Amino acid sequence: MSALMRWTALAVMFAVPVFSMVMPAMAMPPIEQARLDNGLRVLLMQSHNVPMVSMRLNVQAGSWLDPEGRGGTAVMLASMLGDHTARHDYVAWADMLDASAIRLGSDASRDSLSVSLTVLKESLAEGINAFAEAALQPGWDVKRFAVLQSDSVAGAQKSLEEPGVRVADETAALLFGKHGYNHRPDGDVESLKRISLKDVQAMYAAQFKPQGAVLAVSGDVTMDELLPLLRQAFAGWKGEPARAWQDIPQPSVVSGEERHIDMPTRQMTVRLARLGPSRFDDAFFADMLLNHMLGGGGFASRLMNEVREQRGLVYGVYSYFMPLAVPGPFVISLQTRADQAGQALDVVRDVMRGMHDGKISRAELDAAKANLTGGFAHRLDSNAKRVGLMSMIGFYGLPLDYLQNWEANIRAVPMHAVQAEAGRFLDPQQWNVIQAGPAAEAAAP
Repeated sequence: MSALMRWTALAVMFAVPVFSMVMPAMAMPPIEQARLDNGLRVLLMQSHNVPMVSMRLNVQAGSWLDPEGRGGTAVMLASMLGDHTARHDYVAWADMLDASAIRLGSDASRDSLSVSLTVLKESLAEGINAFAEAALQPGWDVKRFAVLQSDSVAGAQKSLEEPGVRVADETAALLFGKHGYNHRPDGDVESLKRISLKDVQAMYAAQFKPQGAVLAVSGDVTMDELLPLLRQAFAGWKGEPARAWQDIPQPSVVSGEERHIDMPTRQMTVRLARLGPSRFDDAFFADMLLNHMLGGGGFASRLMNEVREQRGLVYGVYSYFMPLAVPGPFVISLQTRADQAGQALDVVRDVMRGMHDGKISRAELDAAKANLTGGFAHRLDSNAKRVGLMSMIGFYGLPLDYLQNWEANIRAVPMHAVQAEAGRFLDPQQWNVIQAGPAAEAAAP
């Protein structure tokens, strides 16, 4: 049986929900830690129920470092790293990965750039060599850069038809001004056109370094098996990035602003936004509970109940916050008929005001705690999810027992802490409103 056929067989075998196989929190394997001589931090969580291994490398090359006016540079760098190498052109690279059933990906977020790998245990050495080749031997093929850039511009052009994308662009620009977070990592049509191959190469040369990076691994492997392979594959990689996430400046507060994007639709996409908590906020777990009760808990959330279920004003409504190295966006998003946008916005503000004033019941808080802790196993039910969480833990220097203590931290949040965070974040006057839809129906601020 070929490697690809074995991949397919395993995928089918384990396509059933795997949460029943996840160990309870008390039995969660510990995160093991090691450090290579070049400074690369390696985190491992062993999981031997499936003969596969996943890993993710996070480096200090996020979109906050995109050159001014060239948003999308970090994402373009990630695309180039995954597309081909100095040893293999695009076709040969794709053929080699397919032949060995190696799944390799790359992407960039606001704070970091990542390269990821999933491979069968029997092909681990080959997979790690390919992983290192992608990361450390970029090809910089001019023609492939032109193709990837053209595809990105075409995608960005197409996305201009989507109200959600237009609103997201405007939200980033409004909240962050001249800050590095002031654009979506993917960039926009004009910024993508300005990016040159030299821009991408410069970011790689300055930022793609092992110090400050973290390699998270989960799967059917031990640290004793893993480290010799990593030491050999990454032996020549050295250096410290020119800038690290600790250098990201604090954004300035923007509040009470309104923006409208005129689009020829019958619907209105409405986004309320403000700065929220950072990854390091002392009240982070209280904020998670607050958001879950507000709009992050689906049909169990207050916004969904009041705006959709009770009044039928929206197709959907939800909230989330994006914890980054510094305060990221806190967002409430809804979509409604254009002529109902003002009424829906009024109800959203009423919900926020009530919670801001401390009107949160014990039953509501207990239900949010039960919902979050009861679903925690789903956050860890695959190697890919585990490496994503471990990458975050390692990249931001959070405690290695963060996952083991997660449920206990949620349960320990007192009512007064959640009410304090509601008072801190849910004053409607401090939120900005961004709308996309017909101008005549735009809701007043």
